[in-house]
Amino acid sequence: MRRLGALVAFLVLVPTTSALGTELGELLERGRGASYSAEQVINCTTPDGERDALVRIDQAAGEIKLSSAVTEDVEVTAGSGEWTLTRQGDPVAGASVGEGNPKAEPLYEVEDLDEVEYLGRDAFAYRLIREGQPRAELVVDAETGALLETVTLGEDAEIYCQRRFVSFEAVTPLIESLESGPAQPASANVAAIPKLPAEIAGFELLDQYEDEAGVRFAYYSDGFFSFAVFETDQAVTLPGATTFELDSGSYRRVFTAGQVTYVWETREGGVALVGDLPPDLHEAVLSNLPQPEDPGFFRRWWRSLFGWNPHLR
Repeated sequence: MRRLGALVAFLVLVPTTSALGTELGELLERGRGASYSAEQVINCTTPDGERDALVRIDQAAGEIKLSSAVTEDVEVTAGSGEWTLTRQGDPVAGASVGEGNPKAEPLYEVEDLDEVEYLGRDAFAYRLIREGQPRAELVVDAETGALLETVTLGEDAEIYCQRRFVSFEAVTPLIESLESGPAQPASANVAAIPKLPAEIAGFELLDQYEDEAGVRFAYYSDGFFSFAVFETDQAVTLPGATTFELDSGSYRRVFTAGQVTYVWETREGGVALVGDLPPDLHEAVLSNLPQPEDPGFFRRWWRSLFGWNPHLR
């Protein structure tokens, strides 16, 4: 069976600027091209308990490398609209993520808060509101546009996760360029893989592809939160997962710092969702994806031995 760890580590919480206000969007766009090194602490309160992590961030002219002190064998490098996951020195996943079609009106209302000082630097504070509900508070560095602190909010404006820089240096770190790294899987036209909907609960399908091994990847964002969906021909295992029941069926779930992962089986194979969205949005998203379905003994046995055989559908 396929292990999810060989597919993806974690997503980077970077808002899509086309979905935000002009001033904040311009700041964040500047931040995408900024150069700096930082350490970020992530603290999350999840339905399954507290989740914490320390992440090292190195960004140079739009390319970003993340290294987690919790999972030292995992690194994520991103730049030029692509990301690559490396585990124990071997590249195991990559994708090209586009901006999609900008909405006519920004999905989030941006509320300006006070000018603040953060780590001895001038910064601006903002609140993001979706459909009348506060969803996040941001602190953005005035000089570089770097996202110094992000507090994401769930139902009743309760804090779900806090990501904050505990160190920040506006320097240019040395990062191996993606161009000189391993070849990336080509990004397919979204229209070429019509299985998943173009929009789910306000989240827009921004990119989609199928790799040579038959793993299908789709990336959704509402302009701030995002999630990725993986479909494989085999069941996906998730060590340490707990069972989560919905009207649509039974899922396996794991919360880590700043991220949630769901896996489940269908008659066609395995499905996994990895995202940063707060728990109160999970059910609306999952109910619009392929539903859990017992593949039956023979399909499961065949799948465990040979992967999926299309003649068994």
